[in-house]
Amino acid sequence: MLLTTITTDPQAITEDISQVKKVLSGIDLYKVFSTVLLTVLCIVAVKVLLHLLDRFLEKGKVEKTLHAFIRTGVRILLVFIAVLIVASQLGFNVTSLVALLGVVGLAVSLAIQSSLSNLAGGIQILVSKPFKVGDFIDAAGISGTVLEINMIHTKLRTPDSKVIFVPNSDLSAARLTNFSAEETRRVDIVCSASYDADPQNVLAVLRKMVSAHPKVLTDPEPFVRLSGYQDSYIEYTIRVWANNEDYWDLYFDLLEQIKPRFDAAGIEITYPHLNVHMIPQKDEENK
Repeated sequence: MLLTTITTDPQAITEDISQVKKVLSGIDLYKVFSTVLLTVLCIVAVKVLLHLLDRFLEKGKVEKTLHAFIRTGVRILLVFIAVLIVASQLGFNVTSLVALLGVVGLAVSLAIQSSLSNLAGGIQILVSKPFKVGDFIDAAGISGTVLEINMIHTKLRTPDSKVIFVPNSDLSAARLTNFSAEETRRVDIVCSASYDADPQNVLAVLRKMVSAHPKVLTDPEPFVRLSGYQDSYIEYTIRVWANNEDYWDLYFDLLEQIKPRFDAAGIEITYPHLNVHMIPQKDEENK
């Protein structure tokens, strides 16, 4: 609507035509030469500044995915400034040109609002670096390994080998858990044993099992303690640390070893049950 108003207003068109005629009438050989020289200088300046920007990006710690985006944005800005300088040299009113480009920019930004939101989310992810390629994350209701981080979306591979493209706006706004951020990770297991089993014996069996596993780290020290008295069993908690890549192997290894070790030690693993005691009713004659 704004663009239509600008281009169809007879008065505005007349003023623009008058301005163009005025500029053309004022052009002489000196102005042509100076404009050409200024244009060449602007082109050289743009190339030099872009070269310096490339060197800065290569030496800096800016994410490589951002390099092309930053370079393109700076290049557009420099070219726009150069056009304004040359237009001003020719005698054009650059104020109206800036206003027109502002209206065009507003219309374009409204048309691609969702894409700009994803772009902003991508920049935020690449700058803050909450995760990197190869990390296993959980965010926006999706868990998977990061395969690729683009400006618009992030590519994930789920544990069942599905490839999902998640918009960056969703990831940047969601609560995100990065399971690969640290070198070590804690394995938590809760198991149970009967009230008939001696707690010290149960703890000794569990501690022996933990100390015998080669993937259990000794620092921090493993934690094996009695953690609760439930209705039908006593609860024991195991907390041990492992290298991140060994987490699932250690988790399943310990789960698989608990019952065989309890059986060998004569420790019963109970399950919720209800004991019903029948009291015989006395005859009324014996009362």
